[in-house]
Amino acid sequence: MSLAKNGDKVKVHFTGKLKSGKVFDSSKDSKPLEFTIGAGEMMPGFEKEIIGMTNGDIKTFTVLPEEAYGSRREELVATVEKNHFPSDITPTIGQPLQITVPDGEVLDLLITSIDGDMVTIDANHPLAGEALLFEVELVGIA
Repeated sequence: MSLAKNGDKVKVHFTGKLKSGKVFDSSKDSKPLEFTIGAGEMMPGFEKEIIGMTNGDIKTFTVLPEEAYGSRREELVATVEKNHFPSDITPTIGQPLQITVPDGEVLDLLITSIDGDMVTIDANHPLAGEALLFEVELVGIA
């Protein structure tokens, strides 16, 4: 039986949870997740845990923030006045936004609070700073 290694295209079923037990993503009711190990398609800590698995293996592991979405960075949180938003947008807490910065990069933002005319936006990944717990079943190696 072959072991998953760098360069292999693999298929996995997975469930990802936070420390609290809350499920943040799962492939259990859909197609397996497909990716190539070492191609940078997945977080490094997830890929590392798949290496060495064989078809049918089930594994539970934790990926720390530095091997997932990184630590939360306060410099990615800003407070801006409501009048900086386009007239067709009424800011609401929890609203996702995308902006294009001068170099052409698109940033995903989330409105996290509103205080009068001031709106707090956060460009951190929603799972930044979180240790992520995974249960994974390897269902294919190509």
